[in-house]
Amino acid sequence: MPAVPLPLDVPEIAVAAAGGAVVRRSVLPSGVRVLTEQMPGALSATVGYWVPVGSRDETGDARGSTHFLEHLLFKGTRSRSAFDIAVAFDEVGGEHNALTAKEHTCYYAKVRDVDLPMAIDVLADMLTSSLLDADEFEHEREVILEELAMADDDPADVAGERLSELVHGAETPLGRPIGGTPDSIRAVSRDRVAEHYAEHYAPRDLVVTIAGAVDHDTAVEQLQEALSRYGWSLDAAAPRERRSRELAAPGTGGLTVVARPLEQVNLMIGMPGLTASDPRRSTMAVLNAVLGAGMSSRLFQEIREKRGLAYSVYSFASGYADAGLVGLAAACAPRKTLEVASLMVGELERLADGASDDELRRAKGQLAGGSALALEDTDTRMSRLGRAELTLGEFLDIDATLERIERVTDADVRALAAELAGGPRSISAVGQAPEGLERLVVSPDGATVGVADPTAR
Repeated sequence: MPAVPLPLDVPEIAVAAAGGAVVRRSVLPSGVRVLTEQMPGALSATVGYWVPVGSRDETGDARGSTHFLEHLLFKGTRSRSAFDIAVAFDEVGGEHNALTAKEHTCYYAKVRDVDLPMAIDVLADMLTSSLLDADEFEHEREVILEELAMADDDPADVAGERLSELVHGAETPLGRPIGGTPDSIRAVSRDRVAEHYAEHYAPRDLVVTIAGAVDHDTAVEQLQEALSRYGWSLDAAAPRERRSRELAAPGTGGLTVVARPLEQVNLMIGMPGLTASDPRRSTMAVLNAVLGAGMSSRLFQEIREKRGLAYSVYSFASGYADAGLVGLAAACAPRKTLEVASLMVGELERLADGASDDELRRAKGQLAGGSALALEDTDTRMSRLGRAELTLGEFLDIDATLERIERVTDADVRALAAELAGGPRSISAVGQAPEGLERLVVSPDGATVGVADPTAR
């Protein structure tokens, strides 16, 4: 089945997907979009309420507001206390949580099929009617500061944040930390967070995705009734346009070393990658699998299995509307850092000379199997619907996804690897890193650059 476009001006779309699943999408008159995937034999459902606002959308004194809202919406509404919200899911054995990302926020729950109406109702109440209580606000300010402190104690998290700053630009919206910084969390006011809430949480922003044991028409009816009951005006409005895909300028790159008295150096090497909607994203998936996404990958075999230089070594890729990042990561003893870094770069460069037939076969098999296994879970399918609507503007079922992967050739992988290896390259390291890493940094103009800052945090 080819990709199914999801234009914002088409009110109803229905798709017979792989495995007997039925995907339906409705754009309601209020601008709310609802996507469901009915899975044969499912006894549970996962529902997500998505808002297309993330950390990159914060401006000025609103920095940290998106993360604050993720916490505060669980802290009570006009009709439910925070305890009531917790009990609603605990007493039926359900799960509920939320996540903040750079380009969206999602509030979600997984419940038995008979409890889906409750989940739709409670999440609607949270999203529309949060009190943003002043006392709870100050309480959560301390909780978030503890959360940030916990992340700062994790050297891998710190290396990842520093790499994002280098690749995207420290002062750009994409380069800023998703959760905010201690300074921004201490500075943001309750009134500013309330303004952020009022600006970005409206019917035209909302996307609701449900996967599992769900009847689309019933879910739409329950959702509209709940949104109206809790005070949202459902007057006619067009859905919010998707983000611009005009490519963002990458950061200036370089080297950041965060000196800490650790037994290992957490090392990350990164470069600009592909956007989330780039037609070559299937090629990127195959390249990543060959390079560092499994125990048979080149990085794992060369650095861990053959040389015993690291326990953890892998590659990864992330994509956004207008930018992307590809990274290579390892944790090793300080005296091994330069050798490991050189080997990581070397494996990427060597991939530009091609992958073997066996490597391509294994990579495609890994992706096919992993995708199929993941889609047995209603959580994954719910998230896939959200990504399709908010980011891609098209829906692909598993068969279409695997068909795109199968079409990837060695020439495709070589070309993308050459592009990545020949472009700018940044390095972040946390621990007692030796001198010399700057020799592996490549600036956007192709020059070798990089000045380590041992006091950077």
